[in-house]
Amino acid sequence: MSGVTAGASLLDLVNFDANGLVAAVAQQHDTGDVLMLAWMNRAALEETLATGRVCYYSRSRGKLWRKGETSGQVQHLKELRVDCDGDAVLALVDQTGVACHTGRRSCFYRAARDGGVETILQVEADPESLYGSKG
Repeated sequence: MSGVTAGASLLDLVNFDANGLVAAVAQQHDTGDVLMLAWMNRAALEETLATGRVCYYSRSRGKLWRKGETSGQVQHLKELRVDCDGDAVLALVDQTGVACHTGRRSCFYRAARDGGVETILQVEADPESLYGSKG
């Protein structure tokens, strides 16, 4: 059964963990390519829904991280989905440039192949020029 539930908010369906976070997968909306996995807290989800620009929570820095804020590699939200358990969200995005801090389109650039690990995506942008550091 489908339909819109009047008065319901996607935020009401999210089950944040003990640290107030939820796993967030970013996927390119038109190709289906999985770009990255990050974390969101309630404030990041609220900002993402309000602005249409994807915002995450940086666990290492302990603050909101607006994707592309310094690098220009912005994610524009097309749709935000929550999974059946409410413990993960899927952001369908239009990615400007690369998503990975290594300068690759996706963070998922290594694959198990022929008993080893193969790099399947090449660097498209110099991480030092994007972020001021090596990826």
